Amino acid sequence: MATQNQRQTARRTVKKAQAGARRKRTIANLSSTTRRALGREGAKAAARKRGATRGTGSGAGAMTVVDLRREAARLGIAGRSKMGKAQLIRAVGQKRRSA
Repeated sequence: MATQNQRQTARRTVKKAQAGARRKRTIANLSSTTRRALGREGAKAAARKRGATRGTGSGAGAMTVVDLRREAARLGIAGRSKMGKAQLIRAVGQKRRSA
């Protein structure tokens, strides 16, 4: 897991790249791997803003709502049909840790 300083540095780097790209419209000229990496960093930052405790790449955070509901049913979590994705992620994670 990244440290607070690493996350701040990554966020600053992404913001600088985005600002430069807006000025010079250079994102189109970047390599596809760099564009993909910038997109992933942005997605992770957005997930953290929504309150996700982990990255979006693995575990419950990477699952779709349908997958999460299936997993919640398998684990026997009550009220899963009324839960949103963030609530399902939290409930599935807690149930997995306690089981």
